[in-house]
Amino acid sequence: MTLIDWHIVKRLASKIALVVLIFYGLIGLSESLDTWRFTLLSQAQGQSVAIMAIFASAARWSIKVLPITVLIGSIIAILDLQAHRELIIIKSNKISIWRILFAPIIFLIIISYGVSIFLDTKVTQINRSIMPTPLTTTPTIGKDKQVWLVQYSQGERYIVQGEKTGPKVNILQNVTVFFAANNEYNRIIAESAILSDKVWKLSGVLLFSANKQPIKIKNYNIETKSTVSELVLKLSSTDDFTFFELKNSLISGISDPLAQAAAATRYAKLMAFPFLLVGSLLIAFAFSSNYKRNGSYASAILTGVVLGFVVFVLTEMADRAGASGILNPLVAGWGPSIIAIVIGITILLYKEDGFA
Repeated sequence: MTLIDWHIVKRLASKIALVVLIFYGLIGLSESLDTWRFTLLSQAQGQSVAIMAIFASAARWSIKVLPITVLIGSIIAILDLQAHRELIIIKSNKISIWRILFAPIIFLIIISYGVSIFLDTKVTQINRSIMPTPLTTTPTIGKDKQVWLVQYSQGERYIVQGEKTGPKVNILQNVTVFFAANNEYNRIIAESAILSDKVWKLSGVLLFSANKQPIKIKNYNIETKSTVSELVLKLSSTDDFTFFELKNSLISGISDPLAQAAAATRYAKLMAFPFLLVGSLLIAFAFSSNYKRNGSYASAILTGVVLGFVVFVLTEMADRAGASGILNPLVAGWGPSIIAIVIGITILLYKEDGFA
């Protein structure tokens, strides 16, 4: 890297860091207004843990809105370079915009992979240890958040219903199992059920059949294709899984198609995250790097910021569509990044070719 590369990278990094800190402070202030959660955590785990929860939650949201903060920070840095005529001097030495972009893009990819894989993992672990996420409404119905799970075993389909989870997510309490009409038993009621090694281990069991009296036994096992990691995916959000946990779950195999789609989409999104930030950087340069004699960049900046928000919204919509199985996980995860990069490169090509 040349001195010019270092100069541009340092200027961009400082302005982006400043914007990230401002957003982090605003998000932290917003999180501190949730007095109910702060009081609950203070009573259960102490005030220091409650304060840590505010910082950890703000960090999670700050990572999520990085495409916007990178865009805004990059625009501020580019305008600062324009104000001191530094970009004009650099371009006058026959250095193209693509050469100017080379070092910032490499730097951004390296830093953002560290954020998406390691920092996001640490923040997720801290959030999860402070206050585990409650069950989502996807596998549950009713005001008591009962758990309803469709299970498969050697072609047979049955339903497991639990009143609530136990100390661990693979433990269900007050369980009812519903079988098809051709099964030996129509229904099983158990005090608890533990999923272990692709087997539901029931205890305190009552076996019900249409042609027999109820049978009471101590233990009963039911085979299933589901794993513990798959059950955790069903009963929580993929946002509460680290990069490495998602990777291990996908490698081990997930039988449920919706859980598979949600995990694959989240994994693809984390892998594509650096390129989404590169797209934000390209959009910032596309709308701010051209010199204007009247010094008016308001319309260009506004267009760039609006376009950045559109890309962010598109990313969230693709994430939802991929997690619900509507879009292919690879398309949902990588699509917004590719779109952002194509938009930035297209506008830069149009302007640098002298037609703008």
